[in-house]
Amino acid sequence: MTEETEGPIRVVIAGGGTAGWMAAATLIKVMGRAVSIRLVESEGIGTVGVGEATIPQIRHLNRLFELDEAQFLQATNGSIKLGIEFLGWDRPDEAYMHAFGTAGRAIGVAPFRHAWRRGEALGMARPFGAYSFNEVAARALRYHPQAGGGAIPHLVHAYHFDAALYARMLRGLAEQGGAQRTEGRIETVDRDGETGDVQAILLDNGERIEGDLFIDCTGFRALLIGDTLGVGYEDWSHWLPCDRAWAVPSERAGPFRPYTQSIAHRAGWQWRIPLQHRTGNGHVFCSRFIAEEEARDILLANLEGQPQAEPRLIRFTTGRREAAWSHNVVALGLSAGFMEPLESTSIHLIQSGIERLLRFFPDRGDYRLRRDKFNSLTRFEWERIRDFLIGHYKFNRREGESFWDACRAMAVPDTLSEKRALFEESGTIHREGEELFTEEGWQQLFLGQGVMPRSWHPTVEPIDEAELQKLLDIIADAYAARAGKLPGHAEYLEKISPAKESA
Repeated sequence: MTEETEGPIRVVIAGGGTAGWMAAATLIKVMGRAVSIRLVESEGIGTVGVGEATIPQIRHLNRLFELDEAQFLQATNGSIKLGIEFLGWDRPDEAYMHAFGTAGRAIGVAPFRHAWRRGEALGMARPFGAYSFNEVAARALRYHPQAGGGAIPHLVHAYHFDAALYARMLRGLAEQGGAQRTEGRIETVDRDGETGDVQAILLDNGERIEGDLFIDCTGFRALLIGDTLGVGYEDWSHWLPCDRAWAVPSERAGPFRPYTQSIAHRAGWQWRIPLQHRTGNGHVFCSRFIAEEEARDILLANLEGQPQAEPRLIRFTTGRREAAWSHNVVALGLSAGFMEPLESTSIHLIQSGIERLLRFFPDRGDYRLRRDKFNSLTRFEWERIRDFLIGHYKFNRREGESFWDACRAMAVPDTLSEKRALFEESGTIHREGEELFTEEGWQQLFLGQGVMPRSWHPTVEPIDEAELQKLLDIIADAYAARAGKLPGHAEYLEKISPAKESA
């Protein structure tokens, strides 16, 4: 940063889209007059734009912006998301759901899964999803925010929405707060010859834009963090081998599901994301096991409605920058790395990166320790999310299919192996630090893909078998009964966000 001590810290954001405008709107909202925001983007440069599914943390950001949920859903053609259904990831004809919220009720110090595991061993338990209110409501295609109460947990939701419309909304908020947008392409970058910090970006029209802190939201190009500063890229494709995705919108048809679908195919998987005005679809695949055109054909053959455009091919390498913050440049979004949208973490990683930046925001003094801590926490978050994604591939039981056989046979990080071994031994899950995925998420992944504990917590052993049966039945029956009384997902959205013609 410069030695200048007066005036706001000049933040220059390179690139728009969801990452750029999310950063601009959040920094303006939280930092106020302590910063000035200048965002540079070019209408001639497209965005990847497939991030239409989120996780519940997005609601914290919307609350920060004081967004009314009904107006937000209407403005973004959004819908409710209660979880993600995984079809064929364990075996081809089986499905499970990673539902938000909690499952069942704890037995003293033992999470519910221990009582369920004993009941399963005794042949008296229903499928684990029957004890998740989120999953029961999702599969019934029902939703209402006041669904819970008493012994029934409240539904925990995220959203599906049009990412371009969300970015437009964020842009409006940022500009209302004083952020300035500049149209142009970045031609060159000036660096301080002594410190190596970025001093300014130069646009194709000759304009020079100076700054104190630069945020790289230039997508896969990574113009500042990669091209200019030369920060390396850590390739994770030996663990997450998919390297292509076809993406296409289609007419919305079939059930209006309040959940995302992830459908396994022979060399990858397909996403299906229901919006009010369309369905987002994509086929993520490994080009070493299937040709691009065949993968395209599989996607088109598995749409529920007619395609609304030609499929678009996206090439990627899963991994992350070795440092998300180098010198005075912070990378957000695809500039920082890429993990396939298997668990809808792309937008969350932008959000958490901004929150972390705010926590360690640099002044004009020495901020090396803050930068180091930012990078170590960022690495931890990315690596733990990576492990969760790897687990979906590693734990498959699709025997006889070359791609899935290779995934099942691959060596995985020790952190994942240890988590699996601990769960198999006793049903124990240990969540470390600020790890994103909770015990609830890990237990659904393990159980959904056939990783079963050999034992359960000692506190559930003394429960009389008849009492255990009664407990399991009461929970499942209560959730099913309450879900059956909720309005349908489509009915709920129509009431709070009346349908409108899409542009």
